[in-house]
Amino acid sequence: MNDPISSIRWIERRPELGMLLENHDQVMYTALEAGLEAEVIKLDAPIGSYVLKIWNKSSKPSIERQYKLLEVLHHHDLPVSLPVAWGIDSEQNQVLLTTYDGTPLAKLSPAIIRKLVEMMSSIHQVPLSDIEPELAPTFDFIPYFYPSIEHHADLFQLLVQLVERSELKQDVLIHGDMNLGNVLVHEGAYSIIDWTNGQRGDARYDIAWSLLLIRIFVGERYGSLYYKAILEEYPYSAEELARFEAMACIRGLLFYRAKAIMFSKDTLRIMKDILRSNPFLHEGLL
Repeated sequence: MNDPISSIRWIERRPELGMLLENHDQVMYTALEAGLEAEVIKLDAPIGSYVLKIWNKSSKPSIERQYKLLEVLHHHDLPVSLPVAWGIDSEQNQVLLTTYDGTPLAKLSPAIIRKLVEMMSSIHQVPLSDIEPELAPTFDFIPYFYPSIEHHADLFQLLVQLVERSELKQDVLIHGDMNLGNVLVHEGAYSIIDWTNGQRGDARYDIAWSLLLIRIFVGERYGSLYYKAILEEYPYSAEELARFEAMACIRGLLFYRAKAIMFSKDTLRIMKDILRSNPFLHEGLL
């Protein structure tokens, strides 16, 4: 692989980047599995390992905002990657260089489930007064998380009712897409990555979305453990969480109808079980 870092116009940087550039001939590059938004490359150098993320697909979030938000979160000793630099490549794509923090979780245990909930809670406890408003903006909840839902009248009407009755708040920092693919582990240390959707929001929604993803993609055993840990960590009632789980399910159904995600037979079965058991939903939505 060619040397990708020397041709980048770096806009903000830490001293580590200078050492990488000075010794670029000693850096080994390995392509990692690309996400939906960006190309990902691992850099192995004498001073350490790093990850270069290149937003060369349709998604064009503000990487400057993500870089600065990571700086703040890292300063608070939160479990996030250390941002090293960000800039623009020769094709005008935004790039972000961070420390390498391992690989996605390959297995779960009750202790790891508890750790995941504690990590999420630590994010929700960050004082918003310590974060500049532009680094954790406030978005209109429905258009942001439910694009084009107005074309699905049954989902849209139900969602509006749930939001109105939930007393939705936007008073904490949320990750916006907590899932196992965004949690890395390296030598026993965990990190939460991909802060594209970081914003001011409602912790209950962050919790519900992460719970739904564990239930449908990992299974009910760990979903139940995760739910139990949530009840122990947060002051929310079962009814509150059920209402926000309903909102999360509506988002999942919206993506399923739009073919943005695919459900296996097992996933469909679990989703049907959730729709039947949630007092705010019904199986006819699937």
